[in-house]
Amino acid sequence: MTDTAELLDNMAAIPAQDWDALACPEAASGRPIDPFTTHRFLAALEASGSTGDGTGWQARPLVLRDQGRTLAAMPLYVKGHSQGEYIFDHGWAEAYARAGGRYYPKLQVAVPFTPATGRRFLGDPAHRATLMQAAIGVTQQNGLSSLHVTFCTEDEAEALTGVQGTLHRITQQFHWENHGYASFDDFLAQLSSRKRKMIRKERETARAHGLTIRALTGDQIEPAHWDAFWLFYQDTGSRKWGTPYLTRAFFDAVQATMRDDALLVLAFEGDRPVAGALNFIGRDTLYGRYWGCVADYPCLHFELCYYQAIDWAIAHGLSRVEAGAQGEHKLARGYLPSAVHSLHWIADPGFAKAVARYLDQERRAVGEEMEILTAYGPFRKVETED
Repeated sequence: MTDTAELLDNMAAIPAQDWDALACPEAASGRPIDPFTTHRFLAALEASGSTGDGTGWQARPLVLRDQGRTLAAMPLYVKGHSQGEYIFDHGWAEAYARAGGRYYPKLQVAVPFTPATGRRFLGDPAHRATLMQAAIGVTQQNGLSSLHVTFCTEDEAEALTGVQGTLHRITQQFHWENHGYASFDDFLAQLSSRKRKMIRKERETARAHGLTIRALTGDQIEPAHWDAFWLFYQDTGSRKWGTPYLTRAFFDAVQATMRDDALLVLAFEGDRPVAGALNFIGRDTLYGRYWGCVADYPCLHFELCYYQAIDWAIAHGLSRVEAGAQGEHKLARGYLPSAVHSLHWIADPGFAKAVARYLDQERRAVGEEMEILTAYGPFRKVETED
């Protein structure tokens, strides 16, 4: 084998066109499947200081090369904690520490702060196993506790489970699926009467505040809109995480390089933005990411984050809305359980066995929960003939 693996110092160490040729080759004829592994997104995180020194997220992209030609890559990070991952292993870290081990630093193949499923092994799938083995090798050579590949595709998880003892984890999110709806009312018609009335009442409550709602993308987004959204994001981030993950400069980078990838839904009181939700646009999926407001407006969160996203997805022919991590309250609003996949390699054999037993039990529990939640979903039950 002539392939060689190389750790880069940062995203700036590889030309954007070389990275994107692996991460999103389909973008040559339109949008990428998702924008999160694009060079512009990962570079924006670094350039803005959202990742890097002092953040616990140190980028070390791993590339596979043959005689100078880049064949494959993965977005690899050295992690000093387990924050901003959304497939959490805090319990593993605590157990390992109680046993006398040092869990951090660890390696993470991920898109920071982004609980969205996407490709993590970039390039020809034929190179996946080699990339995984190279990442495990880096973990071993540096005496690190573990390697984690989070929010990978199901195909990647199935192909790589068992490689040098790699473990497969399944968790869940709630996603909305577009079954060819022509309008929001068309979607509502598929719900049970009680859920349909609930959603209509929530939308009426949100509209009764007298706010103007605008969905902005591309050149419709102005720098002043990011000034307003930064205030919303800070408020939500400080309440949910203590310290917001993203810096103000990240949103400037989005304005400069990614505004065509962004959908910013803002609510205005007169000319003043008072609430907003930020989404990113994929080829077939709208990804809800952040929300915030400056005052309490009942039901406005549901309107901006969920119903406006559904409206926009239907209008633009998207097949899916992913509204982020957690949130069983999404179930009543048409977002059904969807499996989320990750891969984990644990250096210590005894600890790896313990984690494997836990994951076996967790997979069964998650499968049962998804089945139950789907059965209790908001959609009308279809009667079948005997």
